[in-house]
Amino acid sequence: MRDPIYQQLTDKLLLTGSQLIPELFAMIADGVEARLLLAMPGTPKELSKSQGLSEEETEALCLGLYRKGLAFKSFRGGTLAYKMCRDMVQFHDGTILWPEAPRSFHDLWQRFMEEEWPTFARLADQFIPKPFTRVIPVEEAVESGTQTILDVDSAQAILHGADVLAVTPCTCRVIARKCDNPLEVCIQVGNAARYTLDRGTGRELGLEEALAILAECRDAGLVQVTMNKAHAGHFICNCCTCCCQVLPLIRKERLKLADPSRFLASIDGKSCVGCGECVDRCPFDAMTLEGEVATVVNEHCMGCGLCASRCPEGAISLTAQRPADFIPGAAGP
Repeated sequence: MRDPIYQQLTDKLLLTGSQLIPELFAMIADGVEARLLLAMPGTPKELSKSQGLSEEETEALCLGLYRKGLAFKSFRGGTLAYKMCRDMVQFHDGTILWPEAPRSFHDLWQRFMEEEWPTFARLADQFIPKPFTRVIPVEEAVESGTQTILDVDSAQAILHGADVLAVTPCTCRVIARKCDNPLEVCIQVGNAARYTLDRGTGRELGLEEALAILAECRDAGLVQVTMNKAHAGHFICNCCTCCCQVLPLIRKERLKLADPSRFLASIDGKSCVGCGECVDRCPFDAMTLEGEVATVVNEHCMGCGLCASRCPEGAISLTAQRPADFIPGAAGP
């Protein structure tokens, strides 16, 4: 019989009812580690007292949990402390990149994503007021001259404003293995990059290589996604619609798991020749052909701009349809 501590850890992530999350915890943390994790947050000294361990042993265990992606470092008043991963997303992204993770661990994660995650995602769609992430448009697709592109609308601006950049493999594609899209394309920005480099789960990026990754992913038809906040964010994901934890559910069930960008695709009917390239290119099934002209299904369009980036006639552009304050914390120019 499995130790109930793993169910308690699952409950802390608000995943009560999952049969697979406790198994994932059990695969990556023994009983001592699990109890230490549940006792967080705290400094190694505080945690050693609560767990009846030596401070040296506790420090080693905390570092191990940090390396596994179960715990995160924090600095309270300049003192190093550790806290447990706060939600499913941190648990997913942190532990999948654990360097020693066995294939069986990744396979169990994929079972969760296919068998249990859709149910939790539907609950999130109902009860979370604002999605955690937001689509970023392909900047070249935005109609210029008549509208403002905010820094938070621009992946290039986010990269230019970062003091440190790193890249990790896409955790979704690592476990799903459903496509041959580029793998090492999850760009970490600022504090997230520092965390990645400290853990050793990614490598540092220069600006030019980061921009090249954006271009490669745009050409591959991947959707750029970042944190749904006004600051520059901690990551730029380049997502596919087969492996990603949210895009397939947006496409198939129209769940509000990520916000669209502030833009919508617009088609110049005089220039469109009805080639259908945009219909094939759109990740969200938001393009249709009406006779010999393409039409945008506005309620499905996420404003990614991938259609415009491939249109041979230049007949598609992105126009701003949502105010700046659609992005939490943002204000107009």
